[in-house]
Amino acid sequence: MKAITCHTNEHFETQIYDHCLIMIFNRAEKYNAFSPEMYHQLARAYYHIENDKNLRCGLLVAMGDHFTAGLELEKWAAVFASGNPPQLGENEIDPFGVQGKRLSKPIVIATQGICFTVGLELLLNTDIRLSTADTRFAQIEVKRGIFPCGGATVRLPEQIGWANAQRYLMTGDEFSGDEAFRMGLVQQIEPIDNLHQAALELVDKISNAAPLGVQASLSSSRLARLQGENEALSQLFSALGPVARSEDAKEGVQSFLERREAKFKGC
Repeated sequence: MKAITCHTNEHFETQIYDHCLIMIFNRAEKYNAFSPEMYHQLARAYYHIENDKNLRCGLLVAMGDHFTAGLELEKWAAVFASGNPPQLGENEIDPFGVQGKRLSKPIVIATQGICFTVGLELLLNTDIRLSTADTRFAQIEVKRGIFPCGGATVRLPEQIGWANAQRYLMTGDEFSGDEAFRMGLVQQIEPIDNLHQAALELVDKISNAAPLGVQASLSSSRLARLQGENEALSQLFSALGPVARSEDAKEGVQSFLERREAKFKGC
């Protein structure tokens, strides 16, 4: 199926590709500098993914040579100075996972070129990450008189280790896509001319898997991460029951017996 554009404006675009919502930063002439308007557009896209039963995952990419140079700081200064996070609208889910409801469906991200501050924090709140070998990652907030407020201070130590994270959080130094891969921060390195195609192939695999199983797997993993291993283990079989009684579970068994690819419906 070809991608179908469902919403576009000056800086942000969404497309539906089979069961995936592709979210595209489209401000290449400004290095995809992240404005408050883009925050709310992305938050609405996350809400769309969560509430559209036909959508099973999301893919976040950017047009141009760079994923994002970071925040359009002059437009965010007043928000930060207020001491409060940006106010979410009724049909929005925070793409940083810092406030409000968390998205229950998986997000894949593909980054290239510069991926600073907000770009890295968006990545940290996704589930599978691709990048080019020479992607430039950095949290440079300490060089601008502030500190990361989109989750990096919590998630970067968790995902790459305490001292590794402080090495970059407290200096604002850069690290490459290759280094991010070595530390386990990204899962796949691709050349720039194949980056988005590789990401589409990955979301195809997620979309073709059983949606209830994918979401339950993500929920269990997240529960272990946030509330501990024992809590996640204690809920495994109570969470498994409804999934195992689903029509998709029956289709999974039938496709196995018939030696064919399963066709899941999310019910």
